[in-house]
Amino acid sequence: MVLIGLALGATAWAALTPIRSASRDVIFEIRLTLGLKDVLLLKNMDDVPQVFGPTLMMPGQSFRLPFAVASDYQFACTAHASGQMTVIVEPLPQSVWARIGWRLRDAKEHSGWR
Repeated sequence: MVLIGLALGATAWAALTPIRSASRDVIFEIRLTLGLKDVLLLKNMDDVPQVFGPTLMMPGQSFRLPFAVASDYQFACTAHASGQMTVIVEPLPQSVWARIGWRLRDAKEHSGWR
């Protein structure tokens, strides 16, 4: 009975408590991993042309950008209010713990859980 009460209380809290956020901004950052996920595929789903770095992408056009060096890359991007996008290319995880961390982050990204 106590568990049911706790579950109902938690559900009511989650449904009725106002949602707050420190900011309305969303950081647009892409993370890739060398040797695993090291090609960025962009597709312009807008009705207008967009600029990504030096590339002008027309509506419906796709652009593949492979990376060979682990680093942080900054690109101009007209699809975002800031006009900037960051692509972080991480090295291939070598240690056991780094591989576990990579797998957990990857599972989190694909689950939609934030």
